[in-house]
Amino acid sequence: MAAHSSLMSSKRVLVALSGGVDSSVAALLMQQQGFDVVAVFLRHGAKTRPTKVTLKQGCCSAEDALDAAKVADQLGIPFHSIDMEEDFKDIKSYFREEYSLGRTPNPCAVCNRDIKFGALVKFADSLDAEFLVTGHYARIRQGKAGFELWRGLDAKKDQSYVLFPISPEILSRTLLPVGELQKSETRQIAKEAGFPVFDKPDSQEICFVPSGNYRDVLLASGGLGIPGSVVDKSGNVLARHQGHMGFTRGQRRGLGFASTQAMYVLDIDPQTGDILVGPRPETLCLSVVVEDFQDFGQDGLELDSVEDLQAQYRSSPGGVGVKAKKTLSGAIQVEFRRPVQSVNPGQGLAFYQGDRLLGGGWIQSVERMVPTQV
Repeated sequence: MAAHSSLMSSKRVLVALSGGVDSSVAALLMQQQGFDVVAVFLRHGAKTRPTKVTLKQGCCSAEDALDAAKVADQLGIPFHSIDMEEDFKDIKSYFREEYSLGRTPNPCAVCNRDIKFGALVKFADSLDAEFLVTGHYARIRQGKAGFELWRGLDAKKDQSYVLFPISPEILSRTLLPVGELQKSETRQIAKEAGFPVFDKPDSQEICFVPSGNYRDVLLASGGLGIPGSVVDKSGNVLARHQGHMGFTRGQRRGLGFASTQAMYVLDIDPQTGDILVGPRPETLCLSVVVEDFQDFGQDGLELDSVEDLQAQYRSSPGGVGVKAKKTLSGAIQVEFRRPVQSVNPGQGLAFYQGDRLLGGGWIQSVERMVPTQV
């Protein structure tokens, strides 16, 4: 059964209108169902550069604000533009802090938790809007033990992963109408409605990195951290660098030296600034520890009893088989059924059974196939 199926259509909803095709269609669908729709656009203060590529950098730009206003005007719905620059400063501070610790941040998931499904709920309350609507490709269902989060029907566009930090209470007030659609259907609906954004390119993930290079944001906010050496496991110095925050685990390019085999960042020492590198097999991960875990629509969830448990640890749709159990400290010990790449502290990890997202948390530590230490 779909979530909120018994809603009275006259209820007011607040639509987070981003200026893109997905949220525009979400607003249209709510209006067609008879809801009292109010739109809101979030301004974060970052400047973006126009681009004609198939993926545009960022969202929440002046261009996006204009597109959102045009759609709201076409629908004849109230439109609010809110300055969230101060709130986004907290996201940027988190972003910088994670890199300073040698971790890999997940700003989109944190933004969803704190702004899109956090601060916006407060704004919804001020407008007497009972529900929050976004253009995410995910589905919410009412289960026996509460609201459940499911992957979007379009497997290639599924965005359920970035919603794992959202509290179940806020989830119960959320509607995700495009989660039931294929992306091609969304664009067709927008085209038929005459929306000017029907063929607008999808945005990249990090909205406050308009250049596409996260180092530009770090440089503008205080630099790249501690200078140090790029070293191999034998202690050989392969290069010098200007700041440890300019590197991420798993990085291959831009290491500052030539090699007969591809080398990757294995570890980052935020105290000395040293960057440990090694060949691809040494990047593979066997297990991780996840903390701050929360579940959705579960009654006494025991992950170790879940059949065919899958884990997703980055925004690209798709999962990998895992075994998981809760430790005495309350953390989740996760073992991958096969070695996997690009798993790093700081990333979010969401658990799935089939298309249902059971819960998620934040990766605190990683065990590699070949132990690493700077």
